[in-house]
Order: sequence, then structure tokens, then C-alpha cells
Amino acid sequence: MEYKSFFLKETQMTTTPNRVLGRSGIEVSPMGLGCWAIGGNWTLGGGQAGWTGVDDAESVRAIHAAIDLGVIFFDTAANYGAGHSERILGQAIQGRRGKVVIASKFGYKVDEAARAVTNYTQPEEDSDAAPHIRADLERTLQRLGTDFLDVYLLHIWGHSIERALEAREVLEKLVEEGKIRTYGWSTDRTDAIRAFSTSPRCGVIEQQFSVLDGNNELLELCGEWNLGSMIRGPLGMGLLTGKFSPASTFAEEDVRKHASWHPGFQNGRPTRDWLEKLDSIRAVLTAGGRTLAQGALAWLWARSPKAIPIPGFKNVKQVEENCGAIQFGPLARAQMDEIDRILKRG
Repeated sequence: MEYKSFFLKETQMTTTPNRVLGRSGIEVSPMGLGCWAIGGNWTLGGGQAGWTGVDDAESVRAIHAAIDLGVIFFDTAANYGAGHSERILGQAIQGRRGKVVIASKFGYKVDEAARAVTNYTQPEEDSDAAPHIRADLERTLQRLGTDFLDVYLLHIWGHSIERALEAREVLEKLVEEGKIRTYGWSTDRTDAIRAFSTSPRCGVIEQQFSVLDGNNELLELCGEWNLGSMIRGPLGMGLLTGKFSPASTFAEEDVRKHASWHPGFQNGRPTRDWLEKLDSIRAVLTAGGRTLAQGALAWLWARSPKAIPIPGFKNVKQVEENCGAIQFGPLARAQMDEIDRILKRG
């Protein structure tokens, strides 16, 4: 209690202001919502890549709740649910298109009927996206029920820089034609972003980042180059909400059962290391009445003015909690310093 009282004054701040997607000048709410989970079950290259416990009607209600609460930025992808996420988002924004900002992503072959996503070409890690961009965009626009996208992102994390630059030529023309407003790349590779993001038409990147992980060099580059940083995984795929223990398990169809690529998961379970680190900073993140999830979002707002976290959701309750973080504002400098001290970060 004494610890929370120490920080209580620091957390009594104004609401979090809107943010801008870098050079694009597109203004968005201080956070968006990631629409991966609402795609439900799907496979990527034969492996599970989706989420369980998803109800389409509840997804629509959750999107409406977000808009009503002032969160108007939504990030989806052709991949998510093999097009299903885009269709649900499109259904939810009917009659509200002028109120929202939409990002989607491309780079893979989508089979909606089979709920399966595969690479266009081999080798597997470097699917050739450029020849398919226009057709992919048209399918995305049809599923979303709109005639333009605000943000279009290359979705192949490990795409070669050479092929990414070929894709960029198409994206530049799509901006000129008014089909998209800005573009970027969803990857955590600093060298890739340095090569790809040189045009004034390229306004954003998307990177994995949270209070416990992320590429600091890349986030700093966003500040230096005036790029908006769309933050995926701001809640560690749910780990930073405090709902899980080392004994927690996930359904076979849940991507977290197979997410050993994420530092918070190993062998289908949350790692003890992440859970212990979260527990060590719990009091700082929850000071002033925030939930753990709200504190984790507030940490990102304080970390960089370019950061726009896009937490995922499955229901109205999660959306309301995440949107509630806006009223608290970013963490204070003293809180940021205390977290660094606890986690022994220089």
C-alpha cells in the first residue's frame, strides 16, 4: 500500500492524447485494436495460427464498443482467419467507415473455404508478395466493404529486402492512385526498415513490443525517421493481463499452444521467467487504480510518442478494459525508472 501511495500522485494525469501515424499525418486514437484473435481458427503452412473462444456476434459488439469509447484504429490482415477477420471488421464498420482508420496486411495466399494460409512461392520464409499485391488488395477491400485502405502492410516478417523493395514499387503506385493512404512493413528487423522505409509515402511500421520484450533500436529509429510504430503484442498475447500461471495450458487450436517463437511461451505454457518479471513490476503497473493490462499499455505510451499499441480482443469486456487505459494517461517518468531498476535495465 505504501508503494502504491508513493506513485498515486504521479498517476493522476490527463487522458492520453491522440497520436499520428508518422509521416502519413493520419491521426488515430492513442491505441488501436488488433483483429488477429477475432479471425478464429486458421492454419498457416499447415500449423495452427488462430485463436479459440471466438464468437462473431460478440466480436462485432466489441468493435462497436471500441468506436463508442473513442478507439477508431483497427489492425487486421488477410491472414487472420484466412479472410474471416476482415469480413467481421467489415460487417462491424458498415455505416461507420468515415469514423475509423483501418490497417490490413498482405503477403500470403489465402484460401477462405479451407481457412488456410500458405506461401505464394518457395522458399517458405520468402514468399514472393509483389506480383500479387493488387489482387490481394482488391480481395481485402471487398471483404472489408470499402474502396480504400488507410494503411497497408507487408506481412512477411522475413521477406528479403530485395523482394520487399519490389513490393514497395507497387505500394507507391497504390498511394498515388488513392487506393491506400500509407504503407509499411510488419517486421522487427532494423536493417529491413532502414532499407524499406525511405519514402515519404511510407508512414508506419509494425513491431512486437511490450514492457518485457522488443527491439529498442527499431523503436528509436521510428522517432528518428518519423515513423508511426504500430505495436503488436503489447500485452504479450495475454500474458501481461495477469490471468495465467506456469501451469496454464491452451487448446490445441490456440496459437499460444505453439508459440515457442514468443519469449513468453515455451512448450505450450507461459514461461516462469516472464511471469516472475511481471509479478516483480505489478505494483508499479497497477498504481493509481490501473489493471495490469492498462499499466502495460501506459508503459508503451510513455516509452515513445510514436508507439500506438494494438492489443487484441475477443469480447466487449476486454475492449472496455483496454480502452479504459486511455483515461489514466502514460506512466510517469518515476514509474518508468522504477520498472527499469526492478528489471535491471540500463
